Amino acid sequence: MNSNSGAGPSNGGSGDGDTPRRTSRKPKYSKFTQQELPACKPILTPKWVISVFVLVGAIFVPIGVASLLASHKVVEIVDRYDDACVPSNVTDKLAYIQNATTPKTCQRTLTVTKDMKQPIFVYYQLNNFYQNHRRYVKSRNDAQLSDASKANETTLCDPEKTTKDGLPIVPCGLIAWSLFNDTYSFKHNSKNLDVDKNDISWKSDREHKFGSDVFPKNFQKGPLIGGKSLNESKPLSEQEDLIVWMRTAALPTFRKLYGRIYVDLKENDTITVTLENNYNTYSFGGKKKLVLSTSTWLGGKNDFLGLAYLTVGGLCFFLAFAFTLLYLIKPRKLGDNNYLSWNKHPAGH
Repeated sequence: MNSNSGAGPSNGGSGDGDTPRRTSRKPKYSKFTQQELPACKPILTPKWVISVFVLVGAIFVPIGVASLLASHKVVEIVDRYDDACVPSNVTDKLAYIQNATTPKTCQRTLTVTKDMKQPIFVYYQLNNFYQNHRRYVKSRNDAQLSDASKANETTLCDPEKTTKDGLPIVPCGLIAWSLFNDTYSFKHNSKNLDVDKNDISWKSDREHKFGSDVFPKNFQKGPLIGGKSLNESKPLSEQEDLIVWMRTAALPTFRKLYGRIYVDLKENDTITVTLENNYNTYSFGGKKKLVLSTSTWLGGKNDFLGLAYLTVGGLCFFLAFAFTLLYLIKPRKLGDNNYLSWNKHPAGH
């Protein structure tokens, strides 16, 4: 009895009763935390793997063939004119393009190589123009473009934010300032071809990014003119050339839609193009091209998509064939423990 009574005070004196219980870090049990949820765990047998490769190849190859055929049905006329539209006696192209008093009208003759069904899309193409440069891309103010009450906001628009008198420029920024300003007119069989410039921009841009109550102001009024001037009586939502240009390209070679021609053209027809060679690409070694193109269900001419599908499909067929040969020549029993590393004994042991 004495020993038992002595043991009681000893345990109490150790402070066990006053020590807080240690909280366990063990998570609350659930099938999710213990990874016991129902799951599909397929066994990748050789037959399954070969079947999947054959199925992917059988799907991708026809898609690739159809894409290539659609791309080859597109008829394109591409004409580079930046050098051809500079008079032969001009040695300084940069001084020529920067001289506002020099006439820059140029005529080009294009020959239709194949029948072109309407609509015929008119693009301008620029090479070596880096619209994706960080300073260039950031030089705009989206709030100013969409809301008339914020017309004086020109943050991020350096160096084209205000005039020399301190007046805000609308639209401000380098992107708008460098708006493409070459123009094209077309004649076919001595008749003018009308270029429809409606709906050449994204509908979402017109309705949400460019306000119907925002009008150009003090645009291209600086000492250095960058590109095209804007009609100050039309809201930005109707200035579709600007909207197309403001959607910057990711690569240094790009095309932008200029308009559409709703006339069918026959093979060997000739088109006379009268253009104004105003845009300065000579200062940075750029190129300018005029492109006339038809379209298919896939869009414009683009062989990459079809070649990509054919490459992946062909690779799948090759792998299926290789695995089939391997399976027939050197088959392995499924789940054979002899192939485990710890079951492989070196020779002589």
